Amino acid sequence: MVDLEKIRAMAERVAASEGLTVVDVELKGSRSNPLLRVFIDKAGGVSHAECQLVSEQLSAWLDVEDPFPGKYVLEVSSPGLDRKLNKPSDFTHFVGRRARIVLREAPESPRVFEGWLAGFAEGRVRLDVGEAGVKEFELANIQKAQLVVEV
Repeated sequence: MVDLEKIRAMAERVAASEGLTVVDVELKGSRSNPLLRVFIDKAGGVSHAECQLVSEQLSAWLDVEDPFPGKYVLEVSSPGLDRKLNKPSDFTHFVGRRARIVLREAPESPRVFEGWLAGFAEGRVRLDVGEAGVKEFELANIQKAQLVVEV
C-alpha cells in the first residue's frame, strides 16, 4: 500500500527547500499504471523550471526511500487557475476570489453554489452568493470546491 502521507512529507521538505508549498498530493490511474501527482505553488505562481526541479529532487528521494512499490509516473505541476480547495487554509487564503462549492447533502435544492469566498471559521466555509447574502457550509459537507477562473 502506498503511504501518501509519507510521500506528502517528503514533497513538502523538497518544496520548502525551494521556497514552494505543496498544495496537494494525489494518486490516480490504475494499479498497473499509477500516476503520482504533486501540486506545488507559491505567491505569483510557479514556473516550469521549478516544477522540473522539484520533480527531479523528489524523484531521487523516492528512489532512495522507496515508499511506492513498483513502477509509477511522477508528475509535479501547478494547481492551475481553477485549483481545488481542500483545507481550511485554502478558504482563508483565497478570500475575495470567486469559487464554486458542491455539497454532499443539501436540505433543499440547490447543492451547487457559486460566489466569493468570505472566510472560514469554526469548521464552516463562508461564501458570498450576491443578493442572497452570505451562506455558510460545514467543511465536512463539501464534496468539491474549486476556484472559478474570472475573465
